[in-house]
Amino acid sequence: MNSVFQKRLAQLEAAYVELIGRANAKRPLGNGIFDRYTYPVLTAGHAPLFWRYDLNPATNPYLMERFGINAAFNAGAIRLNGRYLLVARVEGMDRKSFFAVAESPNGIDNFTFWDRPITMPETDVPDGNVYDMRMVQHEDGWIYGLFCTERKDPNARPGDESSALAQCGMARTRDLRTWERLPDLKTPSPQQRNVVLHPEFVDGKYAFYTRPQDGFIEAGTGGGIGFGYADSMENAVIKKEFIVDEKHYHTVYEVKNGQGPTPIKTEKGWLHLAHGVRNTAAGLRYVLYLFLTDLTDLTKVTHKPAGYFLAPEGEERVGDVSNVAFANGWILDDDGTVFIYYASSDTRMHVATSTLDQLLDYVINTPPDGFRSATSVDRLNVLIDRNKAYQHRESAEVGYALTDAVK
Repeated sequence: MNSVFQKRLAQLEAAYVELIGRANAKRPLGNGIFDRYTYPVLTAGHAPLFWRYDLNPATNPYLMERFGINAAFNAGAIRLNGRYLLVARVEGMDRKSFFAVAESPNGIDNFTFWDRPITMPETDVPDGNVYDMRMVQHEDGWIYGLFCTERKDPNARPGDESSALAQCGMARTRDLRTWERLPDLKTPSPQQRNVVLHPEFVDGKYAFYTRPQDGFIEAGTGGGIGFGYADSMENAVIKKEFIVDEKHYHTVYEVKNGQGPTPIKTEKGWLHLAHGVRNTAAGLRYVLYLFLTDLTDLTKVTHKPAGYFLAPEGEERVGDVSNVAFANGWILDDDGTVFIYYASSDTRMHVATSTLDQLLDYVINTPPDGFRSATSVDRLNVLIDRNKAYQHRESAEVGYALTDAVK
């Protein structure tokens, strides 16, 4: 083995071991709703060396990357056999995305990719690109993965190499290793993204959260997060979509919004994590928000705080597609801890942790959007008045206590 190859391989291996084994600590203070962590949980650097390099010095004497990894992001999440698993969107330098499973013993660090990516079967119409898988353990016993399948628009004008069609691809598995591809979901909408399967049957049917779109990028007349039913997964057809959570002017979800992971069932209702998009002079800004729907009427939003729940901060704002926070995976642990896995700027994966109690407190007791500047000021004044009254009462009680002590 030549010395250049040997030295470089030793350096690469040491850097990889250090990255994988790095402990992740909570950032100080936080906002009382959730805790961020110091380091991303998945990056392009987490891809195994034997994915990226030909490790044979005879065929790669300079130890060059032969399969470059650009990003690891937008991961579905599931806890299986005591392990925390992320089904990440891994993007090569050729822009093609594929799915790969990374596992961790604790959900916050030491994420390690399985040796091989997921070999996803194709339908009769091959996928141009696949990405952003949502995982759900359905009560029918299967683990389903719903994802976006992108294909070139056959009606694109000559020379147009960017127009695409997006639909919901579906597959199922028992172990995340062997997958059965199902036919793409059929809906009344021209295009579909961010489709999520509800974890329970509803009146014997499979229920889906959809995001109807007129075009590949623009939602158009698509009104927000939709909802519909299908009789089966083997030939899933939604005949009618209902809007659960609509877009709204001058909000964080005015351009488009979409369901994140499958909702979590709580005693107070179904807890939803979603992304909202607005336009700015610097381009589209993606943030995350929460809302609660009724336990029995899944189309009825019961609580929805104003504004965003989580937005990209600091280095999270920089990446392939800057100023983006996106989530399609979370895990509720047995002790009530919620692991929220979010990507920043289409580049890397992070984790934030909270508890179910905290999230429900936030969703139920944080005021809703009044949709006008004046109502925001009214809300703020109510909070200020309450705090001043409380501080006055506390000061008075301290004064009474001191007086009694003197006596």
